[in-house]
Amino acid sequence: MKAVTEQEPISMDSLRQMAMERFGDMVKAVVDIARGIMVIDADLHADEEAELLATGSRQQDLWGINLYPELLPEDWLEFDSMINLRPSSGNRSRNVDDPSIREQIRNMIDRFVLR
Repeated sequence: MKAVTEQEPISMDSLRQMAMERFGDMVKAVVDIARGIMVIDADLHADEEAELLATGSRQQDLWGINLYPELLPEDWLEFDSMINLRPSSGNRSRNVDDPSIREQIRNMIDRFVLR
């Protein structure tokens, strides 16, 4: 696993390499929208979530995403993870239901990934 921030971004080439080595076309990631950090490159979103929780993140700030580095910019970010399923918090799907949270995540990815 690797932590990514605005101060320590990741290149698209590195994402492509991670994708090839693990799933072939995708990199799993969990973002903490409050702390401005993302953990990437694990088999499960739950592993990345556990890493962030262990370092001070709050559950309600964590969202699982998938990055497909070979797709076009408008298609490469997917908001799909079991950790997003939180009916008691109003998120009733594996997606990120709140448009404002999706936008926060997009903005973070734009700052964290060097294109």
